[in-house]
Amino acid sequence: MKRMIGTGVAAVAAGVAALAAVAAWPIGKPPAEIMPEGDVQRGAYLARASGCIACHTNFEAGGPPLAGGAPLETDFGVFHPPNLTTDPDAGIGSWSIRDFARAVRQGISPDGEPYYPTFTYPFYASFSDQDIADLWAAFRTVAPVDEPTPEHEVAFPFDQRWGLKLWRAAYLRTPATAPKEGRSDAWNRGKELVRGAAHCGACHTDRNFAGARVLEAVLSGSDDLPGGGKAPSIRPDALRTEGWTVSSLAYALRTGITPAGDAFGGSMGEVVAQGTAFLSQADREAMAIYLLDNDLSGGVQVAAGD
Repeated sequence: MKRMIGTGVAAVAAGVAALAAVAAWPIGKPPAEIMPEGDVQRGAYLARASGCIACHTNFEAGGPPLAGGAPLETDFGVFHPPNLTTDPDAGIGSWSIRDFARAVRQGISPDGEPYYPTFTYPFYASFSDQDIADLWAAFRTVAPVDEPTPEHEVAFPFDQRWGLKLWRAAYLRTPATAPKEGRSDAWNRGKELVRGAAHCGACHTDRNFAGARVLEAVLSGSDDLPGGGKAPSIRPDALRTEGWTVSSLAYALRTGITPAGDAFGGSMGEVVAQGTAFLSQADREAMAIYLLDNDLSGGVQVAAGD
């Protein structure tokens, strides 16, 4: 009996030690100095493309731009997009550009804590130093708003942020934004936007039990969006079956109007109104060319690695 008790105590002690080790486990890497000078206009454009305004503004409540978004109701709890204004207490006014770079590209707070993956940082990991400098220059022009973001409403064990380190180790992947040889500049630009900044896969890809995207089903749609919404498949075959063309899809990304004359609603309507409507026609067409895979004769189904 004593031996059994001793073994049990040892197992508990080992488990506690393992949890402590995970909690102390450093993540990410120290951000390098950001050398380029930022361009406000390019940064504002990239912020629109990246959905910053759409996510971090509570339009239904008439909230100020970037002062915090509408709550996201998920199976893991309710998450509140934070205040990104220049207020030093409620927003990011006290951050440095290196804090900003680490948050955007690595999903790590200035305090070294991992962000929940409701923040779409995995799609921004390939942003260049120039992208970061441009974004930072744009965000520094945002007026401060002294409105603290509510705490996330997340129950145990999902409220234990150290557990996100395990999530990152299991599921965090580099975004598939690199250009593909043999494809046109427009197709590769569309890939860069769709698989990166515009993070279309955040909604249009199903997720597993841990809330991670199922990469084998990238862009195949999801029936379990925050708040109970749904997103259709936007793979080439599905789009063609629904009658989409490059011109009609590019038009919809500007106006929110579908080929059938309907209007996008819900989160997609917001994506257009606050994001893709501000992009250049060339970029909208590039996204449509990539999504429809209308670059080479015959067409090739977009796969997880493409």
